[in-house]
Amino acid sequence: MIRKISIVTLLFFILTAATAFGAPATPEKSQSGKQLETSAVSAVLMDENGTILFEKDSHKRLPPASVTKIMTLLLAVEAIEQGRINLADEVYASENAWRQGGSQIWLEPGEKMSVKDMLSAVAVVSANDAAVALMEHIYGNEQAAVEAMNKRAESLGLADTHFSNVNGLPIADHYMSAYDAALIAKEAITHPLYLDMCSIKETWLRDGKNWLVNTNKLLWWYKGADGLKTGWTEEAKYCFVGTAKRDGLRLIASVFATPEPRSHLRESMKLLDWGFANFTAVPIVTQGTVVERLKVNRGVEKEIQLIAAQDLNLIISKGQNKNLQKKIVADSSANAPVEEGQKCGELVVIKDGKEVGKVDLIAEKSIPKAGLMRIFQNMITSMFNISN
Repeated sequence: MIRKISIVTLLFFILTAATAFGAPATPEKSQSGKQLETSAVSAVLMDENGTILFEKDSHKRLPPASVTKIMTLLLAVEAIEQGRINLADEVYASENAWRQGGSQIWLEPGEKMSVKDMLSAVAVVSANDAAVALMEHIYGNEQAAVEAMNKRAESLGLADTHFSNVNGLPIADHYMSAYDAALIAKEAITHPLYLDMCSIKETWLRDGKNWLVNTNKLLWWYKGADGLKTGWTEEAKYCFVGTAKRDGLRLIASVFATPEPRSHLRESMKLLDWGFANFTAVPIVTQGTVVERLKVNRGVEKEIQLIAAQDLNLIISKGQNKNLQKKIVADSSANAPVEEGQKCGELVVIKDGKEVGKVDLIAEKSIPKAGLMRIFQNMITSMFNISN
């Protein structure tokens, strides 16, 4: 827990506008003055920091269809990262997985497939049976997986999301908002494996017997597109959460309940086009850059360098000027041992008194706790320095 705040305020002038951060009054108009419109019942466009650039009834609770699987995939990827499962592990299809309708890879009860292949089937062709089989493999049964999905939604602060199954087939009390879906995508894009899976255009299963082609046609149609998930049911209509990156600027478009085939893709491209036409990315700090130094108590070294855990880019409107502030929020010191990668603070970017971006500051290396003799020597050295 960060208890003390040491602030290094660095004013710098960059191109920006009031529309770039928060929910401004004017982001719905392009530079040409033409109002941005969408046929989606609910939609949102945000940057990778969560800044809303455009929204239309973005908190409306709607059936999400297979967009549900952006959370299913997130839990699976996190389980792999945590070492709970491995890509090479074998997953056996249950009768429950076999019974799923809609999009599927036609798993047979007892059929086995690797975690990697199951993950690919979910990401590429939105396979309902593979989603159930994969979640049962991780959590033991589908109900436990649903509970984990709702718990993860809560941890992400999603106020308009509730899951009742793992694949989005029509069921009572199962809903999401376009805004919440974009927030899940915002988390998802921080996981390289997630984007690797969602950016697969085509792949083969069962030793080349089954050809899978991604339902996300933006991978072919749209420059910089690399994810995420399509969805359709009669109840939900056409839904899509997509992301694309150009010139360092990553945008996330989420559209729910568009009316006809491919309209979800068309409306997403419209939002993305508008975003890339009117905004640009400004680099604040790159991953691995030394940002601060922190005193270490009772360590074999007296100081640790804090580095940015990842890149931080902010989005700004093209052609306008504003001031930003950076501040470092950290404890005044850390107690040894300090582990490499340990979070020791944050670099926060402020605009008009509001936080508009931040990145964790982590220990550059490990510093073990010093022995009693080393601590005594340091005390003597400190006393000598003070006396002089």
